[in-house]
Amino acid sequence: MTDDFLPYGKQTITQADLDAVARALQQPLLTTGPLVGEFETAFASRVGAGEAVACSNGTAALHLAAMALGLGPDDVVLAPTQSFMASANGPHYTGAKIVFMDCDPDTGLVTRETFLAALERAGGKASAAVIVHLNGEMADMAAIAAEAQPRGIRLIEDACHAIGTRFAHDGAMADVGSCKYSDMACFSLHPVKTITMGEGGVVTTNDAALASDMRIKRSHGISREPSGFVNKDMAFDSDGSVNPWYHEMQAPGFNYRATDFSCALGLSQLGQLDHFIERRKALKARYDQLLAGFHPSIAVVPTAQDCDPCRHLYPVLIDFALIGKSRATVMAELHALGIGTQVHYIPVHLQPYYRELDPELDLPGAVRYYERALSLPLYPLMQDSDADRVVDALRKVLG
Repeated sequence: MTDDFLPYGKQTITQADLDAVARALQQPLLTTGPLVGEFETAFASRVGAGEAVACSNGTAALHLAAMALGLGPDDVVLAPTQSFMASANGPHYTGAKIVFMDCDPDTGLVTRETFLAALERAGGKASAAVIVHLNGEMADMAAIAAEAQPRGIRLIEDACHAIGTRFAHDGAMADVGSCKYSDMACFSLHPVKTITMGEGGVVTTNDAALASDMRIKRSHGISREPSGFVNKDMAFDSDGSVNPWYHEMQAPGFNYRATDFSCALGLSQLGQLDHFIERRKALKARYDQLLAGFHPSIAVVPTAQDCDPCRHLYPVLIDFALIGKSRATVMAELHALGIGTQVHYIPVHLQPYYRELDPELDLPGAVRYYERALSLPLYPLMQDSDADRVVDALRKVLG
């Protein structure tokens, strides 16, 4: 891979990031230290949520959210099939049964109609639903919440692609993560996402009890809150004071903690978020301009009128049969010209594990989206001229 190769995604690490991590590594606590709380406070403030809970990765965030809702083997959870498999796996780890939702074939997003169709296949009853904001484009949460909330269906936003995306709400703009229509929103801070912790995740919520539950479960289920101690004879000294070593595991948890040095990186990246958003929006606009009327075989993914997206990915939808080349051939020829691409995503209901659970399930919208999707390079270190280069390469490959 040459220096001028353009991958589909790439982290942006600055000297400020390096300095922040170096300072954190010189502190007494490398994990469960003060920077975790600082990062949580800053993240919650940025997206307009009451609480933010940092954890080890986006999958852990989805699992923590599902556990906080008390999901288990007696529960049905609606999950998107056009997403990364963690959207379904997170709640499935609790033992919940997954019923997949189809999507709009041109956006990949769950809609009110596909939500209701999945609910009908679930027998009209579900405990929760995971709604993904694919590519950074926001699903219609208002319409979905209007159907879910009267039925008592709890909503988790899979916002792993969507930090920086905004939407119209009550005459103003709100951030994805503010949980205007959901119980919780889950974020991934993997290197190819808009900001990174190296590996990391965050769950936002406006429910302090949910946040407290997730903080306990991310650290082995251990509680150090004296008012909730069960074994009081072990917890307290004869004078009534708390024994300084004492803690309790009242329910099983996991080791999903975030480190202080990863949160130091997260804090530094959060301070650069406006710049990252600006560059991603500029690159999306450049692609949109270059691809308008480009070729009858290609369509771009549209944006809803009330959404102001910060794109994590820039997919195009290509009719490969029309151009007479397979997707693998197109990807190989682009790679030879220095352009990296990827496919997001293979529908989760077609993965062998889930396919075995429901081999007859047919979700044509997701299949249609998947058959055409190809993600082009998009990351802040790119220049507008790089987008030009990508489209020039696409023109050569498509003839």
